[in-house]
Amino acid sequence: PMRRGMASEVAAVPGERRSMNLVGAVNDALRIALEEDSTACVFGEDVGFGGVFRASVDLQEKFGRHRVFNTPLCEQGIAGFGIGLAAEGVTAVAEIQFADYIFPAIDQICNEAAKYRYRSGGLFNAGGLTVRAPCGAVGHGGLYHSQSPEAYFTHTPGLIVVMPRSPAQAKGLLLASIRRRDPVVFFEPKVLYRSSVEEVPIEPYEIALGSAEGVREG
Repeated sequence: PMRRGMASEVAAVPGERRSMNLVGAVNDALRIALEEDSTACVFGEDVGFGGVFRASVDLQEKFGRHRVFNTPLCEQGIAGFGIGLAAEGVTAVAEIQFADYIFPAIDQICNEAAKYRYRSGGLFNAGGLTVRAPCGAVGHGGLYHSQSPEAYFTHTPGLIVVMPRSPAQAKGLLLASIRRRDPVVFFEPKVLYRSSVEEVPIEPYEIALGSAEGVREG
Protein backbone atom coordinates (compact mmCIF):
# COMPACT_ATOMS: atom_id res chain seq x y z
CA PRO A 1 0.00 0.00 0.00
CA MET A 2 0.95 3.61 -0.54
CA ARG A 3 -0.03 6.74 1.31
CA ARG A 4 0.55 10.44 1.23
CA GLY A 5 1.15 12.55 4.26
CA MET A 6 4.29 11.41 6.11
CA ALA A 7 5.17 15.10 6.28
CA SER A 8 1.85 15.81 7.98
CA GLU A 9 2.57 13.08 10.53
CA VAL A 10 5.80 14.85 11.44
CA ALA A 11 4.13 18.28 11.39
CA ALA A 12 1.59 17.03 13.92
CA VAL A 13 4.30 16.30 16.50
CA PRO A 14 4.17 19.05 19.16
CA GLY A 15 7.14 20.86 20.63
CA GLU A 16 10.41 22.36 19.53
CA ARG A 17 12.41 21.48 16.43
CA ARG A 18 16.13 21.27 15.81
CA SER A 19 18.05 21.28 12.54
CA MET A 20 19.41 17.82 11.81
CA ASN A 21 20.82 15.95 8.88
CA LEU A 22 19.84 12.34 8.31
CA VAL A 23 22.75 10.75 10.18
CA GLY A 24 22.15 13.13 13.08
CA ALA A 25 18.50 12.10 13.16
CA VAL A 26 19.55 8.43 13.28
CA ASN A 27 21.85 9.22 16.20
CA ASP A 28 19.04 11.05 18.00
CA ALA A 29 16.67 8.11 17.54
CA LEU A 30 19.26 5.70 18.91
CA ARG A 31 19.81 7.96 21.92
CA ILE A 32 16.08 8.06 22.66
CA ALA A 33 15.77 4.29 22.29
CA LEU A 34 18.60 3.74 24.77
CA GLU A 35 17.12 6.25 27.21
CA GLU A 36 13.58 4.90 27.21
CA ASP A 37 14.37 1.16 27.19
CA SER A 38 16.83 -0.14 29.77
CA THR A 39 17.27 -3.39 27.82
CA ALA A 40 18.20 -1.66 24.55
CA CYS A 41 21.72 -2.07 23.22
CA VAL A 42 23.47 -0.94 20.05
CA PHE A 43 26.33 -2.94 18.57
CA GLY A 44 28.31 -3.55 15.40
CA GLU A 45 31.70 -2.99 13.83
CA ASP A 46 33.25 0.22 15.25
CA VAL A 47 29.92 1.25 16.78
CA GLY A 48 31.57 1.89 20.13
CA PHE A 49 33.87 4.42 18.47
CA GLY A 50 30.94 6.26 16.90
CA GLY A 51 30.71 4.22 13.70
CA VAL A 52 32.34 4.82 10.34
CA PHE A 53 29.58 7.32 9.48
CA ARG A 54 29.36 8.69 13.05
CA ALA A 55 25.79 7.47 13.51
CA SER A 56 26.54 6.23 17.04
CA VAL A 57 28.87 9.03 18.11
CA ASP A 58 28.84 9.81 21.87
CA LEU A 59 26.44 6.97 22.67
CA GLN A 60 28.99 4.75 24.38
CA GLU A 61 30.07 7.66 26.56
CA LYS A 62 26.46 8.30 27.58
CA PHE A 63 25.23 4.74 28.07
CA GLY A 64 28.32 2.66 28.75
CA ARG A 65 30.30 -0.09 27.08
CA HIS A 66 27.82 -2.76 28.13
CA ARG A 67 25.07 -1.17 26.00
CA VAL A 68 26.97 0.35 23.07
CA PHE A 69 29.84 -1.82 21.92
CA ASN A 70 31.99 -3.09 19.09
CA THR A 71 31.72 -6.56 17.62
CA PRO A 72 34.12 -8.73 15.64
CA LEU A 73 34.15 -8.35 11.85
CA CYS A 74 31.52 -11.03 11.33
CA GLU A 75 28.15 -10.03 9.92
CA GLN A 76 26.67 -13.49 10.37
CA GLY A 77 27.73 -13.35 14.02
CA ILE A 78 26.34 -9.85 14.49
CA ALA A 79 22.93 -10.93 13.19
CA GLY A 80 22.95 -14.21 15.13
CA PHE A 81 23.96 -12.43 18.33
CA GLY A 82 21.14 -9.93 17.83
CA ILE A 83 18.62 -12.72 17.31
CA GLY A 84 19.73 -14.37 20.54
CA LEU A 85 19.42 -11.12 22.46
CA ALA A 86 15.98 -10.43 21.03
CA ALA A 87 14.82 -13.95 21.84
CA GLU A 88 15.75 -13.26 25.47
CA GLY A 89 13.69 -10.05 25.54
CA VAL A 90 16.41 -7.53 24.78
CA THR A 91 15.84 -4.66 22.34
CA ALA A 92 18.77 -5.28 20.01
CA VAL A 93 19.91 -2.71 17.42
CA ALA A 94 22.58 -4.25 15.22
CA GLU A 95 24.60 -2.30 12.67
CA ILE A 96 25.96 -3.82 9.48
CA GLN A 97 28.68 -1.30 8.64
CA PHE A 98 27.91 -1.35 4.90
CA ALA A 99 24.82 -2.97 3.42
CA ASP A 100 27.07 -4.72 0.91
CA TYR A 101 28.31 -6.93 3.75
CA ILE A 102 24.87 -8.05 4.86
CA PHE A 103 24.93 -11.04 2.51
CA PRO A 104 26.80 -13.37 4.94
CA ALA A 105 24.02 -12.60 7.43
CA ILE A 106 21.13 -13.41 5.09
CA ASP A 107 20.73 -16.92 6.47
CA GLN A 108 20.45 -15.60 10.03
CA ILE A 109 18.10 -12.76 9.08
CA CYS A 110 15.86 -14.56 6.60
CA ASN A 111 15.88 -18.11 7.96
CA GLU A 112 16.11 -17.42 11.69
CA ALA A 113 14.93 -13.93 12.66
CA ALA A 114 12.07 -13.83 10.15
CA LYS A 115 10.81 -17.33 10.92
CA TYR A 116 11.50 -17.69 14.62
CA ARG A 117 7.97 -16.81 15.78
CA TYR A 118 6.30 -18.98 13.12
CA ARG A 119 8.52 -22.03 13.58
CA SER A 120 7.95 -22.02 17.36
CA GLY A 121 4.19 -21.60 17.12
CA GLY A 122 4.42 -18.22 18.79
CA LEU A 123 6.40 -19.45 21.81
CA PHE A 124 9.53 -17.49 20.87
CA ASN A 125 10.36 -14.58 18.62
CA ALA A 126 13.14 -12.21 17.58
CA GLY A 127 10.81 -9.24 17.35
CA GLY A 128 13.12 -7.00 19.34
CA LEU A 129 15.75 -7.02 16.60
CA THR A 130 16.46 -4.06 14.31
CA VAL A 131 19.29 -4.36 11.80
CA ARG A 132 20.59 -1.02 10.50
CA ALA A 133 22.62 -0.88 7.29
CA PRO A 134 23.95 2.13 5.32
CA CYS A 135 23.25 1.45 1.66
CA GLY A 136 23.70 2.81 -1.85
CA ALA A 137 26.45 4.57 -3.74
CA VAL A 138 28.20 7.83 -2.95
CA GLY A 139 30.38 8.02 -6.06
CA HIS A 140 33.64 6.59 -4.78
CA GLY A 141 32.76 3.42 -2.89
CA GLY A 142 33.52 0.83 -5.52
CA LEU A 143 31.68 -2.44 -5.93
CA TYR A 144 31.71 -3.48 -2.24
CA HIS A 145 30.55 -0.21 -0.73
CA SER A 146 27.82 0.88 -3.16
CA GLN A 147 25.09 -1.75 -3.24
CA SER A 148 21.39 -1.45 -2.42
CA PRO A 149 20.26 -4.95 -1.42
CA GLU A 150 16.89 -4.04 0.09
CA ALA A 151 14.87 -5.87 -2.59
CA TYR A 152 16.20 -9.25 -1.44
CA PHE A 153 14.67 -8.76 1.99
CA THR A 154 11.29 -7.47 0.81
CA HIS A 155 10.54 -10.99 -0.45
CA THR A 156 10.93 -12.53 3.02
CA PRO A 157 7.74 -13.03 5.04
CA GLY A 158 8.30 -12.10 8.66
CA LEU A 159 10.63 -9.17 7.98
CA ILE A 160 9.81 -5.47 7.82
CA VAL A 161 12.02 -3.45 5.49
CA VAL A 162 12.31 0.32 5.97
CA MET A 163 14.20 3.07 4.14
CA PRO A 164 13.85 6.78 5.03
CA ARG A 165 14.40 9.65 2.60
CA SER A 166 14.78 12.60 4.99
CA PRO A 167 16.01 13.42 8.50
CA ALA A 168 12.50 13.69 9.96
CA GLN A 169 11.52 10.38 8.41
CA ALA A 170 14.71 8.75 9.63
CA LYS A 171 14.04 9.59 13.27
CA GLY A 172 10.35 8.67 13.26
CA LEU A 173 10.77 5.49 11.23
CA LEU A 174 13.78 4.27 13.19
CA LEU A 175 12.01 4.75 16.51
CA ALA A 176 8.97 2.93 15.13
CA SER A 177 11.25 0.12 13.91
CA ILE A 178 13.04 -0.28 17.24
CA ARG A 179 9.78 -0.26 19.20
CA ARG A 180 8.07 -2.68 16.83
CA ARG A 181 7.96 -6.26 18.07
CA ASP A 182 8.85 -7.67 14.68
CA PRO A 183 12.34 -7.95 13.16
CA VAL A 184 13.15 -4.93 10.99
CA VAL A 185 15.91 -4.31 8.46
CA PHE A 186 16.46 -0.55 8.32
CA PHE A 187 18.40 0.68 5.29
CA GLU A 188 19.92 4.16 5.43
CA PRO A 189 20.88 5.76 2.08
CA LYS A 190 24.33 7.06 2.92
CA VAL A 191 24.30 9.57 0.06
CA LEU A 192 21.56 11.34 2.06
CA TYR A 193 23.39 11.28 5.41
CA ARG A 194 24.67 14.83 5.08
CA SER A 195 23.09 16.07 1.87
CA SER A 196 20.33 18.12 3.52
CA VAL A 197 19.13 19.50 6.84
CA GLU A 198 15.58 19.51 8.14
CA GLU A 199 13.75 20.81 11.17
CA VAL A 200 13.16 17.65 13.21
CA PRO A 201 11.01 17.42 16.36
CA ILE A 202 13.09 17.07 19.50
CA GLU A 203 10.49 14.92 21.24
CA PRO A 204 10.18 11.19 20.45
CA TYR A 205 7.68 10.31 17.74
CA GLU A 206 6.90 7.50 15.34
CA ILE A 207 5.95 7.31 11.69
CA ALA A 208 3.71 4.34 11.00
CA LEU A 209 5.32 1.37 9.28
CA GLY A 210 3.69 -0.78 6.62
CA SER A 211 3.13 1.49 3.67
CA ALA A 212 5.28 3.45 1.26
CA GLU A 213 5.04 7.18 0.79
CA GLY A 214 3.70 8.28 -2.57
CA VAL A 215 5.61 11.46 -3.36
CA ARG A 216 4.50 11.81 -6.96
CA GLU A 217 2.21 9.72 -9.12
CA GLY A 218 3.39 8.82 -12.57
